[in-house]
Amino acid sequence: MLNRNHINIQFMAKFLNTRKAVSEMEDLIRNAGEKLILISPYLRLSKDFKELLTYRNSKDKITTVIFGKSYLKPDEMSFLQELRFVILKYNEDLHAKCYVNEDKMIITSLNLYEFSMANNKEMGVLIDKNDQTDAQLFEDAFKEVDYINETSKRFEFSTVIKQTDEKPVKKSETPISYKPSGKYVSTSALSKEMKISSKELFAKFEKLGLIQKNFDEWELTKRGEKMGGQVKNGQYGQYIAWAENIKDVIDAPADALPF
Repeated sequence: MLNRNHINIQFMAKFLNTRKAVSEMEDLIRNAGEKLILISPYLRLSKDFKELLTYRNSKDKITTVIFGKSYLKPDEMSFLQELRFVILKYNEDLHAKCYVNEDKMIITSLNLYEFSMANNKEMGVLIDKNDQTDAQLFEDAFKEVDYINETSKRFEFSTVIKQTDEKPVKKSETPISYKPSGKYVSTSALSKEMKISSKELFAKFEKLGLIQKNFDEWELTKRGEKMGGQVKNGQYGQYIAWAENIKDVIDAPADALPF
């Protein structure tokens, strides 16, 4: 029979799913004192996270943000430029995702990326320095955070940024006529109908200026929307769908499209 007086209950790092990770990250930023380091290869902040960083900036508290992809959208860059107390650093080898203040640390698969927070299935752990069983783990992990911080380069906003704005397309004197018709199918399903790889079809759409790469995700351009492309929600997240007859113009010159 168990002797309850000798039961040793220990706590340890707390498991987080996507929803809990986002919530704990918000609390970690909100409750941070003088120390806040956010490590995320990809950056695209949601409205809530922008508000948290703006509020912290208004209190003259420094936030260090370390990212690993040199591409920043113009609006993201503009927002970060306005925050006087945000130190932005770049590390091209970065793949870790970690968020830490004086007392807590979250190590997770989740980037500071709005789409991931809303659509992806992520996991992580919350480490509490004030929990005796977590204290050593916190210290060990923070040494690596400090190393990443010290070896990352200060990001200068004058750095040339890859632009995703659509370039003007010269219109052909004899543009083809196109109107979306037929059922809508995903790019992958359409590639099977056309008996080509989905990679090849994505490349064709990109060449026509209908889609563009944003981090690791494809997104519709304005031209793609005019050509009938639609973003739909599926079992595994969002995807781009096209009217079946798009395959009739897929090999047309870009300057021959009606838009």
